[in-house]
Amino acid sequence: MSSGPCRTASAAALVATVAVLAACSGAGAQPLVPAASPATAPPPATSPVGEVSSATAVRALAVDPATRTLVVATDDRVLLSGLDGPGAAAREVPLTGPAVALTVADGALLVAVPDAASLTEIRLPDGIPRDTTGLDGPVRAAATVGDRTVVALGNSVAVREADGAVRTIGGFAGAAQLVPVGDRVVVLDRARTSLTLLDPAAGEAGPALRVGDGATSAVGDRFGRVLVLDTREGELLVVAGDPLLLRQRYPVPGSPYGLAYDPQRDLAWITLTARNEVVGFDVAAGGEPVERYRFPTVQQPDSVAVDPRSGRVFVGSASGAGLQMIDPGQVTAQ
Repeated sequence: MSSGPCRTASAAALVATVAVLAACSGAGAQPLVPAASPATAPPPATSPVGEVSSATAVRALAVDPATRTLVVATDDRVLLSGLDGPGAAAREVPLTGPAVALTVADGALLVAVPDAASLTEIRLPDGIPRDTTGLDGPVRAAATVGDRTVVALGNSVAVREADGAVRTIGGFAGAAQLVPVGDRVVVLDRARTSLTLLDPAAGEAGPALRVGDGATSAVGDRFGRVLVLDTREGELLVVAGDPLLLRQRYPVPGSPYGLAYDPQRDLAWITLTARNEVVGFDVAAGGEPVERYRFPTVQQPDSVAVDPRSGRVFVGSASGAGLQMIDPGQVTAQ
């Protein structure tokens, strides 16, 4: 067991985890809790590092390394900018409502718009909409697994087949994020602060695992693990993806909320909304997280994305303070 601040799961904790897994045949067995939210950020005490542009409220961010595209979602549109051509005007694609999540895969952008109960697919980098699918529920997030599209709808998860047929899997309360793990997908339920392993091919939800007291964000890493932020308790949790098993808990004070992973450098970038900061942790498999970077950000840094080729980090302000670009190699750590 580590002697540092990382709380690696003890034998007792692992036994408790196994008990939870055995008791839960699906997400419905987990108790409901008020969903956690980012802290209201104070006025910045330090000027943000790097470059700040586009004084607007940013709802979500994504980077597509394949097409070298940065995607910024605002209240009513997405902006598409080339990562390698600074200064060029961004392409604007109108939306049917405010987006809450962006997913890139195979040269396509999936935009979740809950108010319109729609999932919009946009081709990258030209920004041409390819399809808008109406679904029975507020679309919170989407992911592709093989030739299937999995969509989080709050109280349920939909699986859209390649032929357009849609199946719905119930038993959730706040399905809000999806993390592909092999040929399955892990569903983050914010209302139950839990992860559920789902098999899209079979259309079945498997065991659920409670993760902290206020899980809000999750992302997969190249080791098949799921990194989860517990915003309420201020922790980074590391979970084995299949089967779900809690491996580590690491304290991250400051209301961690935005989360992105750089697979080239094994860095997890986490925004701290209570402190107007972004922190980069080395999360290579086999050891506890190690802080490598800490930078001041724009106010209310609810979203973050990273370009794995260059290592540049993008931070979005939800309060209208703009979009921040940080090149960690060119900035002195704070």
